Amino acid sequence: MLTFCVVLANSLVATVLALLHAYTLSREPEACYGWGRTLQDVLPIGIIANYASVAADTFSSELGILSTHDPRLITSPTLRRVPRGTNGGVTLWGLFAGLLGSLIVVVTALFFTPFCPVQQGSFGGTLSSLEGGAGWGWEEKKYLAIYLTIWGALGSVLDSVLGGLFQQSVKDTRTGRIVEGEGGRKVLVSKAEADPQGLHYRKTAEVRAAVIGHEGKKSVPALQKTDELHGPMRVAESGWAILDNNEVNFLMAVNMSLGAMLIATRYWDIK
Repeated sequence: MLTFCVVLANSLVATVLALLHAYTLSREPEACYGWGRTLQDVLPIGIIANYASVAADTFSSELGILSTHDPRLITSPTLRRVPRGTNGGVTLWGLFAGLLGSLIVVVTALFFTPFCPVQQGSFGGTLSSLEGGAGWGWEEKKYLAIYLTIWGALGSVLDSVLGGLFQQSVKDTRTGRIVEGEGGRKVLVSKAEADPQGLHYRKTAEVRAAVIGHEGKKSVPALQKTDELHGPMRVAESGWAILDNNEVNFLMAVNMSLGAMLIATRYWDIK
């Protein structure tokens, strides 16, 4: 179930756009992908933008940990250093990895896209798509690849901003590491851990009293048992506990897909 939620968060937008594109093709079949003639030509832009963005985010997260420097919180005015794994934490290496992930997806997608060729003019010359033709020239393909690659990389940046603001990062105060929830779920700070005079201290006293015995001597095992019973103390490192990781990824994918389609619509002046 958790894996299914992760898949939906990363691909639901692209799946809906793909089904919509398949429906439009069934009504008006096209043998190739034309140069911005109708809204039908905009849908593939949104599909590629979705997968480029989530790939950039994945590469940035998984390869960014290889950086020799601690990440900096992108939502902090001072860009303060934070533990590795903090939502909103970025490194230069992570940003480069995101750009690489976006590039791989975009190049692969465009390689298998059946672009309409540039039309031939009346006297044997070529009619550029920018001059009203329906085909794609080399220049148009190149700029589309550059645009989608950069746009996808920006998706990982947006994900970091959303995560830094709306996804709470919880730190284990004993190890200094970030605690992650299974399948992207929220990790909350429990009341027992948040209240230093509450349940934690009462339970600690009970355990120690049982181990001390009649002689009133503390022993090391008492402290070890206390740790085993209660686990790590947790504190909020950054962000508000509003969204979990899957919700952040979905929100990012929606914005990047729709944003890419809106820009393409404006650029092609499609009414």
